[in-house]
Amino acid sequence: MSDQITSRSENYSQWYQDLVVKADLAENSAVRGCMVIKPNGYAIWEKMQQHLDKMFKDTGHVNAYFPLFIPKSFFSKEASHVEGFAKECAVVTHYRLKNDPNGKGIIVDEDAKLEEELIVRPTSETIIWNTYRGWVQSYRDLPILVNQWANVVRWEMRTRLFLRTTEFLWQEGHTAHATSQEAIEEAQKMLEVYTTFSEDILAIPVLKGTKTANERFAGALDTYCIEALMQDGKALQAGTSHFLGQNFAKAFDVKFTSKEGKQEFVWATSWGVSTRLMGALIMSHSDDDGLVLPPRLAPIQVVIVPIYKNEEQLNLVSEQALKIKKALEAKGVSVKFDSRDTHKPGWKFAEYELKGVPIRIAIGPRDVENGTVEVARRDTKEKNIYQIIDLEIKIEHILNQIQDNIFKKAQARLEASTYHADSWEEFIDILDNKGGFIYAHWDGTTETELKIKEETKATIRCIPLDNKLEEGKCIFTGNPSIQRVVFARAY
Repeated sequence: MSDQITSRSENYSQWYQDLVVKADLAENSAVRGCMVIKPNGYAIWEKMQQHLDKMFKDTGHVNAYFPLFIPKSFFSKEASHVEGFAKECAVVTHYRLKNDPNGKGIIVDEDAKLEEELIVRPTSETIIWNTYRGWVQSYRDLPILVNQWANVVRWEMRTRLFLRTTEFLWQEGHTAHATSQEAIEEAQKMLEVYTTFSEDILAIPVLKGTKTANERFAGALDTYCIEALMQDGKALQAGTSHFLGQNFAKAFDVKFTSKEGKQEFVWATSWGVSTRLMGALIMSHSDDDGLVLPPRLAPIQVVIVPIYKNEEQLNLVSEQALKIKKALEAKGVSVKFDSRDTHKPGWKFAEYELKGVPIRIAIGPRDVENGTVEVARRDTKEKNIYQIIDLEIKIEHILNQIQDNIFKKAQARLEASTYHADSWEEFIDILDNKGGFIYAHWDGTTETELKIKEETKATIRCIPLDNKLEEGKCIFTGNPSIQRVVFARAY
């Protein structure tokens, strides 16, 4: 099956596209720029949701749902927000169809024009803050800690499955606070939640930082982010958390009476991650043979494949295999027993390798007699023979090993692909011949930032949170700089 996948060294972009399709994760739909997430892909997204949802609720957040449609006038209330999203909005102008009187199918009923156009949500700050106006009167009503699982639409001209599609799935948190300090702490707390999720569950190491003024979320005073590095040396933004100040509260007149009896505007945050993380997962860990999934995200952690020649052997092997399945499931391991007689074991081995199942167990009649099984790891391709009596402990241990190994491999790659550049020539050489994260001096101006992007397609991914002040000269202008920032070409 892996021969259907272009190798990474030959064409990384095509390798990614091939893998998404061949591993049954997603496919292009009849609607340009939109995708169908197939059951295998959606099962992984569901695992992401489960982990994140628990982390959100453990930090005091609750889920709610807000409308898909947003009145156009809402967007005009926060100037920088509308400027940031205006070119990506899908607009609903009519509410009815009718038969074409000329017999040419269905047409829009020109008499069914909406009094006010509706925007298909690109993000929900405006509709949510209009709603919060009715929820908040007193300091006793704060904080509001709400998350929404939803779909959004941002009209994209160039799309790629999971990484950039016109419609995508995500979660968006929207919180309201009595003080700026509380809101800033919330934004920073959620960045830590995303960091923990990325490193402990996705097994993807990340850099934490803040965005430059030019790269901030439209309407934010500060955007915190985590940045991951893919195998081809390009960066991918893996999560953002925004301190919105009082911009949306002022735009939608959301005030509260403080303990001192004064009327004050509420302080806000928003934060989100999307199905883009599916792309990050694929490009961080997978190889030329298919997906490599960290066990904590794998919908199937262990697959058992029976080896047999006749029905009698199948019955013998199946009985033992089902006992193993039951014992592992009792330990919280997700197990599939593949007893299909339509495919041979070798075909099944290749299928589960392609789909990234972390552990494969093969068991035949001789194994049943000897009380053993063959265990193969997806991450290292190692095969070992284990006693069935020891299997529960061994499998649990191997799953933890795989999770740890996948993370360490990605971390080693990140460290090996992190550079310092002190001149323009050095900067260009690293970009063109190595890729990765480049720590370099920047003079702090948007003008320079945009010129560097125009000339190299590299952007400032973040100003690292652990940055130390360091005097230097901007690699582009030679003007004074007080710190290094992280540049990279990115998805």
